[in-house]
Amino acid sequence: MHRLGMAPGLDYLWQPANFDITESLLVYQAGDSYGRAIAVGLLNTLKLAVLGCLFATVLGTTLGIARLSGNLLLSRLVQAYVELIRNTPLPLQLFFWIALTQALPPTRQALQPFGSTFLSVRGIFLPWVEIGNGQSLWLLAAVLVLLAIAVRAFIRRLQHPLSAFGLLGVLALFPAIAFAWIWLAGITFTPDLPVLQGFNIRGGITLTPEFAAMLVGLTIYYSASISESVRSGIESVNIGQWEAGRAIGLPRGRIMRLIVMPQAMRVITPLMTSSYLDLTKDTTLGILIGFTEVTAIIKTSANNTGNAVETIIVLVAVFLAVSMPTSYLINLYNRSLAKRGIIAK
Repeated sequence: MHRLGMAPGLDYLWQPANFDITESLLVYQAGDSYGRAIAVGLLNTLKLAVLGCLFATVLGTTLGIARLSGNLLLSRLVQAYVELIRNTPLPLQLFFWIALTQALPPTRQALQPFGSTFLSVRGIFLPWVEIGNGQSLWLLAAVLVLLAIAVRAFIRRLQHPLSAFGLLGVLALFPAIAFAWIWLAGITFTPDLPVLQGFNIRGGITLTPEFAAMLVGLTIYYSASISESVRSGIESVNIGQWEAGRAIGLPRGRIMRLIVMPQAMRVITPLMTSSYLDLTKDTTLGILIGFTEVTAIIKTSANNTGNAVETIIVLVAVFLAVSMPTSYLINLYNRSLAKRGIIAK
Protein backbone atom coordinates (compact mmCIF):
# COMPACT_ATOMS: atom_id res chain seq x y z
CA MET A 1 0.00 0.00 0.00
CA HIS A 2 2.89 2.37 0.74
CA ARG A 3 4.40 1.56 -2.65
CA LEU A 4 1.09 2.50 -4.31
CA GLY A 5 0.97 5.80 -2.41
CA MET A 6 -1.76 4.72 0.03
CA ALA A 7 -1.22 5.24 3.75
CA PRO A 8 -3.17 2.73 5.87
CA GLY A 9 -4.73 4.16 9.02
CA LEU A 10 -7.38 6.60 10.14
CA ASP A 11 -5.39 9.75 9.43
CA TYR A 12 -7.61 10.41 6.42
CA LEU A 13 -10.42 11.42 8.81
CA TRP A 14 -8.64 14.75 9.39
CA GLN A 15 -7.84 15.37 5.74
CA PRO A 16 -10.01 17.81 3.73
CA ALA A 17 -12.92 16.24 1.86
CA ASN A 18 -13.27 18.04 -1.44
CA PHE A 19 -16.91 17.27 -2.14
CA ASP A 20 -20.26 18.87 -1.32
CA ILE A 21 -23.18 17.37 0.60
CA THR A 22 -26.59 18.59 -0.51
CA GLU A 23 -28.42 17.75 2.74
CA SER A 24 -26.87 18.47 6.11
CA LEU A 25 -27.98 19.10 9.69
CA LEU A 26 -24.50 20.44 10.47
CA VAL A 27 -22.74 23.37 8.90
CA TYR A 28 -20.60 21.73 6.22
CA GLN A 29 -18.56 23.06 3.31
CA ALA A 30 -16.40 21.36 0.71
CA GLY A 31 -12.94 21.28 2.22
CA ASP A 32 -14.03 20.24 5.71
CA SER A 33 -12.54 17.03 7.05
CA TYR A 34 -13.70 13.55 6.10
CA GLY A 35 -14.58 13.01 9.76
CA ARG A 36 -17.04 15.92 9.65
CA ALA A 37 -18.48 14.64 6.38
CA ILE A 38 -19.06 11.22 7.96
CA ALA A 39 -20.72 12.92 10.95
CA VAL A 40 -23.06 14.73 8.55
CA GLY A 41 -23.93 11.43 6.85
CA LEU A 42 -24.50 9.77 10.23
CA LEU A 43 -26.94 12.50 11.30
CA ASN A 44 -28.81 12.10 8.00
CA THR A 45 -29.03 8.36 8.65
CA LEU A 46 -30.25 8.87 12.22
CA LYS A 47 -32.83 11.44 11.11
CA LEU A 48 -34.20 9.05 8.52
CA ALA A 49 -34.12 6.04 10.88
CA VAL A 50 -35.85 7.80 13.80
CA LEU A 51 -38.60 9.33 11.68
CA GLY A 52 -39.04 6.09 9.72
CA CYS A 53 -39.41 4.02 12.91
CA LEU A 54 -41.86 6.53 14.37
CA PHE A 55 -44.12 6.77 11.31
CA ALA A 56 -43.91 3.03 10.56
CA THR A 57 -44.91 2.22 14.14
CA VAL A 58 -47.94 4.52 14.06
CA LEU A 59 -49.09 3.31 10.64
CA GLY A 60 -48.26 -0.35 11.30
CA THR A 61 -50.07 -0.42 14.66
CA THR A 62 -53.14 1.17 13.10
CA LEU A 63 -53.12 -1.34 10.25
CA GLY A 64 -52.58 -4.29 12.58
CA ILE A 65 -55.59 -3.35 14.69
CA ALA A 66 -57.66 -2.64 11.56
CA ARG A 67 -56.74 -6.08 10.22
CA LEU A 68 -58.60 -7.61 13.18
CA SER A 69 -61.60 -5.35 12.72
CA GLY A 70 -65.04 -6.87 12.45
CA ASN A 71 -65.51 -4.89 9.24
CA LEU A 72 -64.78 -7.46 6.52
CA LEU A 73 -64.08 -4.83 3.82
CA LEU A 74 -61.55 -2.97 5.98
CA SER A 75 -59.85 -6.20 7.04
CA ARG A 76 -59.52 -7.40 3.43
CA LEU A 77 -58.16 -4.04 2.26
CA VAL A 78 -55.47 -4.10 4.95
CA GLN A 79 -54.61 -7.71 4.07
CA ALA A 80 -54.23 -6.77 0.39
CA TYR A 81 -52.02 -3.83 1.35
CA VAL A 82 -49.78 -6.02 3.51
CA GLU A 83 -49.46 -8.74 0.88
CA LEU A 84 -48.64 -6.23 -1.86
CA ILE A 85 -45.98 -4.39 0.15
CA ARG A 86 -44.32 -7.43 1.70
CA ASN A 87 -44.04 -9.27 -1.62
CA THR A 88 -42.44 -6.34 -3.48
CA PRO A 89 -38.68 -5.68 -3.15
CA LEU A 90 -37.82 -2.57 -1.16
CA PRO A 91 -35.38 -1.19 -3.80
CA LEU A 92 -38.17 -1.41 -6.39
CA GLN A 93 -40.48 0.55 -4.10
CA LEU A 94 -37.78 3.19 -3.54
CA PHE A 95 -37.33 3.57 -7.29
CA PHE A 96 -41.09 4.06 -7.60
CA TRP A 97 -41.19 6.80 -4.95
CA ILE A 98 -38.19 8.70 -6.32
CA ALA A 99 -39.73 8.49 -9.81
CA LEU A 100 -42.96 9.86 -8.37
CA THR A 101 -41.16 12.83 -6.80
CA GLN A 102 -39.41 13.54 -10.10
CA ALA A 103 -42.80 13.57 -11.84
CA LEU A 104 -44.07 16.43 -9.64
CA PRO A 105 -44.60 19.82 -11.35
CA PRO A 106 -42.02 22.64 -11.27
CA THR A 107 -41.97 25.20 -8.50
CA ARG A 108 -44.35 27.76 -10.00
CA GLN A 109 -46.96 25.04 -10.66
CA ALA A 110 -46.38 23.27 -7.33
CA LEU A 111 -49.29 21.29 -5.91
CA GLN A 112 -50.92 22.62 -2.72
CA PRO A 113 -52.93 19.75 -1.24
CA PHE A 114 -53.11 21.25 2.29
CA GLY A 115 -52.99 25.02 1.96
CA SER A 116 -49.45 26.01 2.97
CA THR A 117 -47.94 22.70 1.86
CA PHE A 118 -46.17 22.67 -1.53
CA LEU A 119 -45.24 19.60 -3.58
CA SER A 120 -42.80 20.23 -6.42
CA VAL A 121 -39.93 18.58 -8.23
CA ARG A 122 -37.55 20.51 -5.97
CA GLY A 123 -38.96 18.91 -2.84
CA ILE A 124 -41.76 19.07 -0.30
CA PHE A 125 -42.24 22.34 1.58
CA LEU A 126 -44.06 22.13 4.91
CA PRO A 127 -45.08 24.68 7.57
CA TRP A 128 -42.71 24.98 10.50
CA VAL A 129 -42.28 26.89 13.75
CA GLU A 130 -39.31 29.15 14.43
CA ILE A 131 -38.16 28.99 18.04
CA GLY A 132 -36.62 32.14 19.46
CA ASN A 133 -34.13 31.85 22.33
CA GLY A 134 -34.72 28.12 22.40
CA GLN A 135 -31.32 27.03 23.73
CA SER A 136 -32.82 26.07 27.09
CA LEU A 137 -35.39 23.70 25.57
CA TRP A 138 -32.91 20.82 25.74
CA LEU A 139 -32.43 21.50 29.46
CA LEU A 140 -36.21 21.64 29.92
CA ALA A 141 -36.55 18.25 28.19
CA ALA A 142 -33.90 16.75 30.48
CA VAL A 143 -35.64 18.16 33.56
CA LEU A 144 -39.02 16.74 32.48
CA VAL A 145 -37.51 13.30 31.81
CA LEU A 146 -35.83 13.22 35.23
CA LEU A 147 -39.05 14.40 36.86
CA ALA A 148 -41.01 11.67 35.09
CA ILE A 149 -38.57 9.03 36.36
CA ALA A 150 -38.83 10.39 39.92
CA VAL A 151 -42.65 10.56 39.81
CA ARG A 152 -42.85 7.02 38.46
CA ALA A 153 -40.61 5.73 41.25
CA PHE A 154 -42.68 7.63 43.84
CA ILE A 155 -45.99 6.22 42.57
CA ARG A 156 -44.65 2.66 42.53
CA ARG A 157 -43.60 2.98 46.20
CA LEU A 158 -47.03 4.13 47.35
CA GLN A 159 -48.95 1.52 49.30
CA HIS A 160 -52.25 2.72 47.86
CA PRO A 161 -52.83 3.80 44.26
CA LEU A 162 -53.48 7.45 43.57
CA SER A 163 -57.04 8.61 43.13
CA ALA A 164 -58.19 10.01 39.78
CA PHE A 165 -57.82 13.58 41.05
CA GLY A 166 -54.39 12.85 42.47
CA LEU A 167 -53.23 11.36 39.18
CA LEU A 168 -54.58 14.37 37.26
CA GLY A 169 -52.74 16.67 39.64
CA VAL A 170 -49.47 14.84 39.06
CA LEU A 171 -49.94 14.91 35.27
CA ALA A 172 -50.79 18.64 35.38
CA LEU A 173 -47.41 19.26 37.00
CA PHE A 174 -45.56 18.62 33.73
CA PRO A 175 -47.29 21.20 31.48
CA ALA A 176 -47.22 23.70 34.36
CA ILE A 177 -43.43 23.39 34.63
CA ALA A 178 -43.05 23.56 30.84
CA PHE A 179 -45.18 26.71 30.49
CA ALA A 180 -43.44 28.41 33.42
CA TRP A 181 -40.03 27.55 32.02
CA ILE A 182 -40.93 28.87 28.55
CA TRP A 183 -42.32 32.10 30.02
CA LEU A 184 -39.36 32.77 32.31
CA ALA A 185 -36.77 31.92 29.63
CA GLY A 186 -38.46 34.16 27.07
CA ILE A 187 -38.84 31.38 24.49
CA THR A 188 -41.03 32.40 21.54
CA PHE A 189 -42.71 30.33 18.84
CA THR A 190 -43.37 31.97 15.46
CA PRO A 191 -45.21 30.18 12.61
CA ASP A 192 -43.04 29.87 9.50
CA LEU A 193 -45.21 29.17 6.46
CA PRO A 194 -43.77 28.44 2.99
CA VAL A 195 -44.70 31.07 0.41
CA LEU A 196 -44.23 31.06 -3.36
CA GLN A 197 -41.94 33.98 -4.31
CA GLY A 198 -40.97 34.24 -7.97
CA PHE A 199 -39.34 31.02 -9.08
CA ASN A 200 -38.73 29.70 -5.57
CA ILE A 201 -40.56 28.83 -2.35
CA ARG A 202 -39.41 30.60 0.79
CA GLY A 203 -40.00 29.69 4.42
CA GLY A 204 -41.11 26.55 6.18
CA ILE A 205 -39.11 23.35 6.21
CA THR A 206 -37.97 21.58 3.06
CA LEU A 207 -37.76 17.85 2.47
CA THR A 208 -35.55 17.02 -0.48
CA PRO A 209 -37.01 14.58 -3.05
CA GLU A 210 -34.45 11.93 -2.07
CA PHE A 211 -35.18 12.19 1.65
CA ALA A 212 -38.95 12.24 1.08
CA ALA A 213 -38.75 9.15 -1.16
CA MET A 214 -36.65 7.28 1.41
CA LEU A 215 -38.92 8.25 4.32
CA VAL A 216 -42.13 7.29 2.52
CA GLY A 217 -40.62 4.08 1.13
CA LEU A 218 -39.25 2.85 4.47
CA THR A 219 -42.40 3.86 6.35
CA ILE A 220 -44.74 2.01 4.00
CA TYR A 221 -42.53 -1.07 3.65
CA TYR A 222 -41.95 -1.60 7.37
CA SER A 223 -45.48 -0.63 8.39
CA ALA A 224 -46.58 -3.84 6.67
CA SER A 225 -44.18 -5.92 8.79
CA ILE A 226 -45.10 -4.08 11.99
CA SER A 227 -48.82 -4.56 11.27
CA GLU A 228 -48.28 -8.31 11.12
CA SER A 229 -46.33 -8.20 14.38
CA VAL A 230 -49.17 -6.30 16.06
CA ARG A 231 -51.77 -8.66 14.62
CA SER A 232 -49.93 -11.78 15.77
CA GLY A 233 -49.37 -10.28 19.22
CA ILE A 234 -53.04 -9.46 19.68
CA GLU A 235 -54.14 -12.88 18.42
CA SER A 236 -51.77 -14.56 20.91
CA VAL A 237 -53.89 -13.25 23.80
CA ASN A 238 -56.47 -15.78 24.91
CA ILE A 239 -60.04 -14.96 23.86
CA GLY A 240 -61.05 -15.35 27.48
CA GLN A 241 -59.38 -12.02 28.20
CA TRP A 242 -61.81 -10.32 25.78
CA GLU A 243 -64.76 -12.12 27.36
CA ALA A 244 -63.66 -11.11 30.86
CA GLY A 245 -63.43 -7.47 29.79
CA ARG A 246 -66.89 -7.56 28.24
CA ALA A 247 -68.24 -9.28 31.35
CA ILE A 248 -67.31 -6.30 33.53
CA GLY A 249 -68.81 -3.85 31.03
CA LEU A 250 -65.70 -2.47 29.34
CA PRO A 251 -66.06 -1.24 25.74
CA ARG A 252 -63.88 -2.77 23.02
CA GLY A 253 -61.42 0.13 22.96
CA ARG A 254 -60.72 -0.05 26.71
CA ILE A 255 -60.39 -3.84 26.58
CA MET A 256 -57.79 -3.43 23.85
CA ARG A 257 -55.89 -0.69 25.70
CA LEU A 258 -56.06 -1.98 29.28
CA ILE A 259 -56.14 -5.76 28.95
CA VAL A 260 -55.09 -7.08 25.54
CA MET A 261 -52.26 -4.76 24.43
CA PRO A 262 -50.22 -5.03 27.68
CA GLN A 263 -50.20 -8.81 27.28
CA ALA A 264 -49.62 -8.68 23.52
CA MET A 265 -46.51 -6.50 23.99
CA ARG A 266 -44.56 -9.56 25.19
CA VAL A 267 -44.95 -10.98 21.67
CA ILE A 268 -44.83 -7.70 19.76
CA THR A 269 -41.68 -6.18 21.31
CA PRO A 270 -39.07 -8.70 20.04
CA LEU A 271 -40.58 -8.55 16.55
CA MET A 272 -40.60 -4.74 16.61
CA THR A 273 -36.93 -4.80 17.60
CA SER A 274 -36.06 -6.69 14.44
CA SER A 275 -38.15 -4.30 12.33
CA TYR A 276 -36.44 -1.23 13.83
CA LEU A 277 -32.96 -2.66 13.30
CA ASP A 278 -33.78 -3.73 9.74
CA LEU A 279 -35.18 -0.29 8.94
CA THR A 280 -32.04 1.37 10.30
CA LYS A 281 -29.80 -0.88 8.22
CA ASP A 282 -31.92 -0.39 5.11
CA THR A 283 -31.23 3.35 5.22
CA THR A 284 -28.09 2.32 3.32
CA LEU A 285 -30.32 1.83 0.28
CA GLY A 286 -30.42 5.61 0.02
CA ILE A 287 -27.29 5.30 -2.09
CA LEU A 288 -29.50 3.85 -4.86
CA ILE A 289 -31.56 7.03 -5.26
CA GLY A 290 -28.97 9.67 -4.34
CA PHE A 291 -29.74 10.27 -0.65
CA THR A 292 -26.52 11.30 1.12
CA GLU A 293 -26.56 9.06 4.18
CA VAL A 294 -23.47 7.68 5.91
CA THR A 295 -22.92 4.81 3.45
CA ALA A 296 -22.78 7.20 0.49
CA ILE A 297 -20.28 9.41 2.36
CA ILE A 298 -18.14 6.38 3.23
CA LYS A 299 -18.18 5.19 -0.38
CA THR A 300 -17.10 8.61 -1.64
CA SER A 301 -14.38 8.76 1.03
CA ALA A 302 -13.07 5.34 0.02
CA ASN A 303 -12.93 6.34 -3.65
CA ASN A 304 -11.13 9.61 -2.91
CA THR A 305 -8.61 8.38 -0.34
CA GLY A 306 -8.02 4.77 -1.36
CA ASN A 307 -8.47 3.68 2.27
CA ALA A 308 -11.13 1.13 1.41
CA VAL A 309 -10.55 -1.21 4.37
CA GLU A 310 -10.41 1.59 6.93
CA THR A 311 -13.56 3.26 5.64
CA ILE A 312 -15.49 -0.02 5.76
CA ILE A 313 -14.31 -0.56 9.35
CA VAL A 314 -15.57 2.93 10.23
CA LEU A 315 -18.93 2.12 8.59
CA VAL A 316 -19.23 -1.13 10.57
CA ALA A 317 -18.40 0.74 13.80
CA VAL A 318 -20.99 3.41 13.01
CA PHE A 319 -23.81 0.91 12.48
CA LEU A 320 -22.84 -1.11 15.56
CA ALA A 321 -22.89 2.12 17.59
CA VAL A 322 -26.44 2.78 16.34
CA SER A 323 -27.88 -0.75 16.41
CA MET A 324 -26.49 -2.10 19.68
CA PRO A 325 -27.92 0.64 21.98
CA THR A 326 -31.28 0.37 20.18
CA SER A 327 -31.39 -3.38 20.69
CA TYR A 328 -30.28 -3.02 24.32
CA LEU A 329 -32.97 -0.45 25.20
CA ILE A 330 -35.79 -2.44 23.60
CA ASN A 331 -34.61 -5.67 25.25
CA LEU A 332 -34.48 -3.78 28.57
CA TYR A 333 -38.10 -2.75 28.06
CA ASN A 334 -39.00 -6.34 27.17
CA ARG A 335 -37.40 -7.60 30.40
CA SER A 336 -39.31 -4.99 32.39
CA LEU A 337 -42.56 -6.38 30.95
CA ALA A 338 -41.54 -9.86 32.03
CA LYS A 339 -40.73 -8.69 35.58
CA ARG A 340 -44.16 -7.06 35.85
CA GLY A 341 -45.75 -10.39 34.96
CA ILE A 342 -47.26 -9.26 31.65
CA ILE A 343 -47.38 -12.58 29.84
CA ALA A 344 -49.35 -13.48 26.73
CA LYS A 345 -51.08 -16.84 26.94
